[in-house]
Amino acid sequence: MNAFDPAFDALPATLPIFPLTGVLLLPRGRLPLNIFEPRYVKMIVDSLAAGRMCGMVQPSEANAEGQREAPVVYATGCAGRITHFEETEDGRFLLSLKGISRFNIVEEIPTTRGYRKCLVDWEPFRADLTPPDGGVIDRVRLIDAVRHYFTARKIEANWTAIEKADDEFLVTSIAMLCPFDPPEKQALLEAVDLAGRAALLTTIAEIAAMGPSDGARQ
Repeated sequence: MNAFDPAFDALPATLPIFPLTGVLLLPRGRLPLNIFEPRYVKMIVDSLAAGRMCGMVQPSEANAEGQREAPVVYATGCAGRITHFEETEDGRFLLSLKGISRFNIVEEIPTTRGYRKCLVDWEPFRADLTPPDGGVIDRVRLIDAVRHYFTARKIEANWTAIEKADDEFLVTSIAMLCPFDPPEKQALLEAVDLAGRAALLTTIAEIAAMGPSDGARQ
C-alpha cells in the first residue's frame, strides 16, 4: 500500500459500477480509460468528489436481447482508485485507475444520476490489499506459454522487461493486456490467489497459442 490507498476498514459500502466487456482490472494493476458517455462522465465527477473509487465489472454471458442499458453483470468485480485524470475540451475524461481490491455485488441500489451503483462485500478479498509474497508461480512455463501466444497472435513484446518483472506485475500485466475472451478474463479475476491466477493464465495462453480447434475458436 502507498499513502493514498485506503485501509480495508475504510473501503466504501457502496460503489458506482462501470460495466465494460472484455476489460479486466486487478489489484495493483493500472487501467487507462477514456470516459465519454454522459452518465459515466457524471459517475467520474461524483467519484472524484467522494473517495475517487469506482468498480469495474463485466456484463455476463446471461444477458438477454434488449438489455444493453442495464445488462446483467458478473457478481465479482474490481474497484479502482482514480490516480490521474485529465479533462478534454469535448467533455471527456482521460483517466487512470489503480486496482485496489475485488468485491462481490450484494445488491443494486436505485440512483438518479444515470449510472449504476451497488452495495458491495469486500470481506472475501481482504488479502487483495496486501501484495503477495514472491516465488509462488512457475515463471518458466508462464513466460514460455506467453511467448508462444504472442508469436501466434503476432504481438510484439519487450522480453527483457517481461523476464525482469516481479511475479505479481508479470501476471497482472499479461492478464489485463491480453485479448482473451470475456469468460476467460472473468476467470482470471476470480482466481483465488496469485498462484491460481498464474496457473490459469498459463493454461489459457497455452490453449490460445494452439489456435482454432474444431471450430471452437474463431
